Amino acid sequence: MKRSTQVTSAKAGPYRRGVRFLRRRWPVVVRLALWSVLETGQTFLTGYALAHALDDGFLDGQEAVGLGWLGAAALGVLVAAYGTGRVYRAVADLVEPLRDSLVRQVVGRGLREADGAAVSRLTQQVEIARDTFAGLVMVSRSFVFTAVGALVGLFSLDPLLLLVVAPPLLAGIGLFVATLRPLARRQEEFLVADEELAGQLGVVAPGLRDVAAAGAEQDVAEDLDRGVATEYAAAGALARWGILRTASLAVGGQLPLVLLLAAGPWLLDNGVTPGALVGALAYVTQALLPALHNLVHGLGASGSRLAIVLRRLVWDAPEAPEVPDAPEAPEGETREHQAPDHAPTPTPTPALRLSSLTFAYGPHAEPVLKDLDLTVAPGEHLAVVGPSGIGKSTMAGIVAGLLEPDAGDVRVDGFPVRGAGAVGRRVLIPQEAYVFTGTLRDNLSYLREDPVPERELLAAADAVGLAPLVERLGGPDAELAPGELSAGERQLIALTRAYLSYAPLAILDEATCHLDPVAESRAERAFAARPGGTLVVIAHRISSARRADRVLVMDGAHALCGRHDELMERSPLYRDLNGAGEWGAAPDDEVAASHPPLSLRDPYRVDPVPRPGLPGDRGHVVAHRSVGQMETVGDLGDRRAPGGE
Repeated sequence: MKRSTQVTSAKAGPYRRGVRFLRRRWPVVVRLALWSVLETGQTFLTGYALAHALDDGFLDGQEAVGLGWLGAAALGVLVAAYGTGRVYRAVADLVEPLRDSLVRQVVGRGLREADGAAVSRLTQQVEIARDTFAGLVMVSRSFVFTAVGALVGLFSLDPLLLLVVAPPLLAGIGLFVATLRPLARRQEEFLVADEELAGQLGVVAPGLRDVAAAGAEQDVAEDLDRGVATEYAAAGALARWGILRTASLAVGGQLPLVLLLAAGPWLLDNGVTPGALVGALAYVTQALLPALHNLVHGLGASGSRLAIVLRRLVWDAPEAPEVPDAPEAPEGETREHQAPDHAPTPTPTPALRLSSLTFAYGPHAEPVLKDLDLTVAPGEHLAVVGPSGIGKSTMAGIVAGLLEPDAGDVRVDGFPVRGAGAVGRRVLIPQEAYVFTGTLRDNLSYLREDPVPERELLAAADAVGLAPLVERLGGPDAELAPGELSAGERQLIALTRAYLSYAPLAILDEATCHLDPVAESRAERAFAARPGGTLVVIAHRISSARRADRVLVMDGAHALCGRHDELMERSPLYRDLNGAGEWGAAPDDEVAASHPPLSLRDPYRVDPVPRPGLPGDRGHVVAHRSVGQMETVGDLGDRRAPGGE
């Protein structure tokens, strides 16, 4: 199975995964090595040209020869600089595929496991991994080719010089390599302890009054003391291993310099020329010592950080449940690999049921949702409306399994929303659509385990309204550059991707906010007409509510659910929303003039100001006056002081 292969890959260790990643990109690795050879040549000339400039030139009274050798060294620097520029291009060809691969795995894990940390992983940890990997490639490559150039140069000048420099250098490298894994473990232990202590403080600090009122100061202090002691111990262990890392730099970089100076008379007595000795000192001070310093500090710190980040991104991801080869789903359940045409016979089981749902952002915060009950039948189209910040997107996140409620029960097609196989029963399309680098086909078929036939893909694109973009790009196999797409185009791609999934429940959380009313209407009608599909829309236009079978009006303390015409009679809030700002848009694809009544007041004490012949778009606002009145259109239109003042 494809998924089983991905899980096995995810559990492989960092070394095996790294080797496999580089092996698949061997042409880039070869190109990187070839351009790095120029750096080896420049390092070789650093000591070799200096030695001959002294022995064959200045010390022999031939200044022209000496200057010629120094000129050759300068030319080597220019050639190496040209090669370094090409090296950066090759590094980019290694780094960007790694980033794309990590993004795909993070998004896949978020979809499978409803991972609440997916945003942090996507926006921070993936970028840390990319930048750190690029730095490690540059540092490791530089050390290898610099060391080769220096050691070859030492041997070319005199094998005795290599005999003095090589043993301590190899000993230092060996000591450094031996500390890598223990140091990475200690660094991770320190980070975990630091995160746990920060989490404890985040809980205790807002509730200090309650702690004092309950007389629990001693217990809380003891818990915090344990966290501090754990972090202190982890920091001490990390520092001790850091000492060994510093010792490896002293042995491998500083000791060869001391040995060369101490053995100088003996080397000169055994045939080593003064120029060769000076060249050897140049190799150590100008090449080996800086390269080893960069390796120890770069690979030591950054390598540990990369291993930790990658382990959190990929290797410690919980295994995804395997999809069985034969569809043996319980009655009412749709597996990921089943097409809607072969879905089980519909049953009375609700497509979505919320029972006494309560959720708050923090233990001391007011609940955003409180005792909310809702039942959505299979095939129904529900629109959710309400003022900004009332909890519409929170409800969508709970239904999608991204948030866990404080109380209550959420079931999709009769099954827990966070249980096994939940990812195959619902799909969430958020406001910010995600499009990754790759082909259009890759983006559209991302939520499907099986290959999507081109006819089905094109039919879905046509239904949602993506067909013009598919044609403009040159077909499904066209390469996408996400930065060159508009926000609306990205939303259409995300909508079509969700439309092609097998999930029977689709949740559109303002997923059409960057589309015009005509495109929005087409997309919503396409989802509403999906065979066996149920649609929940977090609406931002009144036309979305009017298209729905039912509308859920959320106002915090109370929630009403009914048809549009019923709610216009029963819900003052719904009537206000129908006449306020962008909610004043005409039904479906028409955009008419708007003259809304007094709008619902928002928490910031500003209201939309209607202007003649224009729909209120919340673009012009005016503060409430002391008596709660709005300024008149004339006050703004004639540019006089408000109210004649």
